[in-house]
Amino acid sequence: MSPASDLVHKGRWTLADRLEQPLRALAFEVPRATAAITVELSFERAAGVLDLGCAGPNGFRGWSGGARDHYTITTGWATPGYLPGEPEPGEWAVLLRLHRVPPTGLEYQVRITTTGRAPEAPATPAAPPPPERPARRPLPEVDGLSWLAGDCHSHTVHSDGALTPAELAALASGQGLDFLAVTDHNTVSHHPELPSVGARYGLTLLPGQEVTTDTGHANVLGDVGWVDFRQPPDRWLAHATEHGGLLSINHPVGTDCAWRNPLTERPRHVEVWHSGWPDRRWGAPLAWAGAWRPDVIALGGSDFHRLGDDALPGRPTTWVLAADPSPASVLAALAAGRVAVSAGPRAPLLLRLGDELLALDAEGTALVRPDGSRQVVHGDRATLPAMAGPHRLESHENEVVALAQ
Repeated sequence: MSPASDLVHKGRWTLADRLEQPLRALAFEVPRATAAITVELSFERAAGVLDLGCAGPNGFRGWSGGARDHYTITTGWATPGYLPGEPEPGEWAVLLRLHRVPPTGLEYQVRITTTGRAPEAPATPAAPPPPERPARRPLPEVDGLSWLAGDCHSHTVHSDGALTPAELAALASGQGLDFLAVTDHNTVSHHPELPSVGARYGLTLLPGQEVTTDTGHANVLGDVGWVDFRQPPDRWLAHATEHGGLLSINHPVGTDCAWRNPLTERPRHVEVWHSGWPDRRWGAPLAWAGAWRPDVIALGGSDFHRLGDDALPGRPTTWVLAADPSPASVLAALAAGRVAVSAGPRAPLLLRLGDELLALDAEGTALVRPDGSRQVVHGDRATLPAMAGPHRLESHENEVVALAQ
């Protein structure tokens, strides 16, 4: 058994430090027979923001960003956001991203404790009972494919969310969703939980990761392994493509999270409709998408973190036309662009049915075609001719009501 040992790094980060190199690695040695590693970070949170993570001799071991000030890694369990497994001997590093450092500097302290005896895992909340699902909307099949309601962006306690995967799945199921992408920041520690949790609550939990930097966020969807946020975005896209996933640019005009990263090849998928688009008369998301590339596949994401602070899962709702509700089929539908977006699961909806469009519960809205022509929608279930390209429904105030590819 390795004896317990402590190592303390402390000092003051400056604004010049952040500008020179925002991601820092504080090295420490893990001796043989170590059973647990605990890292504790302290700094004045009112003055700045330091993001926290970990790397071992064999690679990345987790990330919690600014959501936590401590973590523990053992063979049998780890703090959410971190990967359990043997604390292998050798040189490790505490990762610190200097996210916000004031001109006066930011004092910090990092205490690293290694011990030969692992502490007991903290208790986890009991899984809530499966809720009663709302009745599914009666939607027509297309060539044997069915429309599924979902959400392409959500978070749990594995990053900066407040709910466990089970609590999030119960909430999403109660909203009537068929699938939900769980996209915690810069980590995949939530992925092993998703299949069993999804089965319990009757919906598909699509594995994802929100690759997060100071200059933009992107969702990588699919079981593709960890995507290294320290690499340039071209590598994120290459990783997703090589492993059968897809990459979507998130909330590209969203305040301090707006997309400012260069990309040699621009991906088609864009989170055009994000919960941070409260006034949909504001045309910037559509204008950005149109300027990005002419054949954008528009996705929707609630970016849910916690009750009371964010839109509920499914606000907006991304609809996919899929062969079945499996993760592979949902991902294939997203990749192919068999997608529509509405404000919610029961909101007005516009679906492509081959050469036609179906507008549901959209009386009095205007159908806007790719060539700019417009047509008033009459009735709660209207069939309209379609063109190639994206269509949308707007209110009489030019508010976006629904999107269809």
